[in-house]
Amino acid sequence: QVQLVESGGGLVQAGGSLRLSCAASGSIFRINTMGWYRQVPGKQRDLVAAITSGGTTNYADSVKGRFSISRDNAKNTVYLQMNSLKPEDTAVYYCNVVVGIPIPGTSRARYDWGQGTQVTVSS
Repeated sequence: QVQLVESGGGLVQAGGSLRLSCAASGSIFRINTMGWYRQVPGKQRDLVAAITSGGTTNYADSVKGRFSISRDNAKNTVYLQMNSLKPEDTAVYYCNVVVGIPIPGTSRARYDWGQGTQVTVSS
């Protein structure tokens, strides 16, 4: 059974930083593009960052230059380093395997969603 477990969220002031982690089942991790998505109430879940198995990254314009996605294939873990956080980054953040080309702003993902991790940025 595929499992995706996100952690690392919290409450931070604007301008602060957080590092999110996502532990994924080993069977799905090594050959797939992994993505971080975020969702605010009433809106769809959007891809904000993605990383291929080879390490190529892609970001939504809204987070480019502030967020950095990375992966540790030995640990089956993908990370999202978030710097210079803004109140508009407040959302629940999820990870998943990206379906098809990792286009920021899309919502397609391969597996059932985990519980996500809440990020709240205060002004």
